[in-house]
Order: sequence, then structure tokens, then C-alpha cells
Amino acid sequence: MISISRLLCGGVATGDNLRYGKGAAPNSPLKAPKDGRPIVVWNCTQRCNLHCVHCYSNSTDKPYDGELSTAEAKKFIQDVAEFGIPVLLFSGGEPLLRPDLFELATFARSQGLRPVISTNGTLIDEAAAERLARVGFGEIGISLDGIGESNDRFRGKQGAYNDALQAIRNCIRAGQKVSLRFTITGQNVQDLGAIFDLVEKEGIPRVCFYHLAYSGRGAKIQDSDITHEQTRAAVDYICSRTQDFYKRGLEKEVLTVDNHTDAVYLYQKIRKEMPHREAEVLKLLTSNGGNKSGISISCVDNLGNVHADQFWWHYSFGSVKQRKFGDIWLDTSDDLMKGLKNRSGLLKGRCGRCHYVNICNGNLRVRAEAVYGDVWAEDPACYLTEEEISG
Repeated sequence: MISISRLLCGGVATGDNLRYGKGAAPNSPLKAPKDGRPIVVWNCTQRCNLHCVHCYSNSTDKPYDGELSTAEAKKFIQDVAEFGIPVLLFSGGEPLLRPDLFELATFARSQGLRPVISTNGTLIDEAAAERLARVGFGEIGISLDGIGESNDRFRGKQGAYNDALQAIRNCIRAGQKVSLRFTITGQNVQDLGAIFDLVEKEGIPRVCFYHLAYSGRGAKIQDSDITHEQTRAAVDYICSRTQDFYKRGLEKEVLTVDNHTDAVYLYQKIRKEMPHREAEVLKLLTSNGGNKSGISISCVDNLGNVHADQFWWHYSFGSVKQRKFGDIWLDTSDDLMKGLKNRSGLLKGRCGRCHYVNICNGNLRVRAEAVYGDVWAEDPACYLTEEEISG
């Protein structure tokens, strides 16, 4: 995640200790994790009531055999808590379709974990919002991929937009921290402005703009991804609207996700336009280190298989049904795990010769694999020029 609000405007947020290390957010309850202890995205179920065009898990509205039982899930949660992970993110499918979700989240809290959830929001009525707040979720991330019909087409269900918007309102009313998540594609990039307007109007404290990952059904729509020129324009727009928020005293947390080219682009922008912030920003980005798939972000799917991140369902390092998560995660006998943890000398093409690999780390490897059939090829979503990658 690239914190536009922190880097451009100096806004400090709860998760900064996870992104930038100890002391980045002095008053945050989140501590910097120990080396090798990643955030775990747990796809607790693959079942979903929507059919989104970019879904990395290919989820549909049906039961899936072999998902972790309640007992297996509690053992997994206890294992990751003992291992020392900082955050457990309940994802899906749609996590609210898992009958024991609240029981498992409560158990995670009892083990000292910070549970958060990623949801389409369509099932969060007032009672569900109040229950989420009582459990103590650190954050409810609700996805909106457009305004009105634009979102409904993207998510494959009429009325999904209104339901998700009401969910945001229900969470805010219940005192539950909520964030909005938006994946940028050629189908909805025109809604960026309206999304910022919505964030302001509804009092949403956090918004994350995701770049498209070519995984699952997302691989089928990669041809509708925005161009490099459109990406630059979108990032520029996100920056300008974030700065406008802060100038008007609206200290929203604004982030971009899944394209660490944004880090380099933002650094060069700050070096040119705000040289007084250059040293601080470079220190933060160097501390962050760029893409952390296989390092400080991980995924466990609904069946218990461990992946480098949530987009790698086609490659597993092992199952938590057979081995503890920590044992799997620290085992570098697998060539992919070893390479992801230390990419020096492996990156090819533009990524291999980029001057800024220390703040990008070769970007999203699964996207390179999807386009070129090579995990270590250049990321096709890098929008920097040859001059820019040269420093």
C-alpha cells in the first residue's frame, strides 16, 4: 500500500507502523511486526453472493467442499497468533456468508490478533453493523467499484451499490471504522471524482484505490485495464484530490494498492514539486521496501493452502491442515518463496535495470507471470519512462 496522504501531506494513520516500521505512528495500537511475520489475508470462504468481473478467487454463490471447519479454523488462528502476525484479514468470497464468522473473529481477538474484514457490504444491515462493532473489528473494508449502475455492472447484481452504500452508513452509525475500496479499470476510471465526492459527503475516513491484478477473473479483463497514460492521470488526480482534502482540513487516509510504481512516481513528483519533503519521503519508502508478496503479506485460502499473496491461488507452499503457518512461511526450500523474499539478481527487463528497485521491489510478480509467463519478468503495469527508471 502506498499512503498518498502520508507521503504528500504528512498524515499519520494507524497502519503506518506496519508500512514504515516502529515509530511511524507513535499513538497507534499496532506495533511494527517482527521480521518474517506477515499480515495474513484469510479467504475464510470462497462462497459469494455477487459475481464481480475482477474477482481473483473466482467466487460464485455455491458451497465449496473442504473449507476449514470451525475447529480447524481456530487451530489456524491460534497458530498465527503464536507466530506473531500483526493482522488477520477475513476475506472471501464474501466472509459474512461464513456462519461462524463472528465466533472466529471473537476468538481471534481473544488470541491478541487485530481482525479486519474485506466485504462487498451487501449483507451489512444495521444489526450486522452493530454486531461487527461489538466484536471489535479494527476496520471494515467495503468495496465500491463505481457509482450506481457502474458498480452494479462491475459486481454483477442490480442494487449492489445501494446495499453497499447503506452498509457504509450503518457501520459509521454503529461507531465502526470503515473504509472504501475501489479497483481502477477502464470500465470505471471515470468515476474517480465521484468516489472522492462520496468519501467527503459520507464522512468515510479511509479510501484505497486498487490497481487491477491479472488473477482469477481479473486475468480475463486485463485487456480492459487502463493504459499507462491513464494510470499516470489517475494517480495525479488521486494526489490532487488528497491534497485538496488536507488543505480544507479533511484529514482522510488515501492509499493506492497493488502497483508500487506509484511509490517511485510519487517520490519523483515530491522531489520536483516539494523538495523540502524529499528526504522524509525517501526514508519512508526505503523503510517500506516496496512489494511484499511472500515477505510481509500472505494469503491462506478457504481450503487452508498458503500463498504468497491473495492473487497466487494457483501456487501453494503448503497447507495449514498439515503444517503450522509459521513453519510454511519461513521455509525457503521452495524456489519461489526463496526468490520472493530476496529478488536480487532475479528481476528481468525494466524491473531488473530500474534504479528504484529498493522502493518498488519489482512490483506485482503475479502480473508479470500472467502476461509473460515468467515470474521474474518486468511488471507490465509499470508506467514509468526509461528516463524515470534510470533515476
